[in-house]
Amino acid sequence: MNVHDKYKPLTFWERTYLPRIWDGLALTMRRFFFNLWHFTLASMGVKREWKGAVTVQYPEVRRLFWPRLRTLHRLTKREDGTPRCVACMMCETVCPAKCIYIVAGERPEKQIEKFPVKFDIDLGKCVFCGYCVEACPEDAIRMDTGVLEISAYSRNAMLLNRDTLLSFEPKKEYYVARPDLA
Repeated sequence: MNVHDKYKPLTFWERTYLPRIWDGLALTMRRFFFNLWHFTLASMGVKREWKGAVTVQYPEVRRLFWPRLRTLHRLTKREDGTPRCVACMMCETVCPAKCIYIVAGERPEKQIEKFPVKFDIDLGKCVFCGYCVEACPEDAIRMDTGVLEISAYSRNAMLLNRDTLLSFEPKKEYYVARPDLA
């Protein structure tokens, strides 16, 4: 392919942009008359109305979600109850919103070198991209709590500390969207 073929000059008809305007008007008119005809027949009782959009009555009825859904963060624990996090700073480094703050400290036992003295996530900045989960080599951070209602009256309440993140547990009852596909 020649480089100049990619940038060939537009014809007069293309420069006026009229064909695209007519295409848009034709599409709009086609949908207008289809809807006019359909709803006129439906209002006279000739044609049965089709089922519209599904509305979920949210507080009373909750939708079920796929297991891949990224919800509120949590830190996992070891068998002895200590955080699995080794304060490698990979999640803090990879975070595009820069909402993870870690302060590392040394452990007294030498099997694991470091642990997080401070591990904070600012949910006011978080975009729930999941990069922190993918970057973690210890599988210490997960986004499977099932908590979707994340709101607060102040910005300080949106800042989750290490102890709060360790207290969350995964909720499995939210993750059964379609058992036939699971």
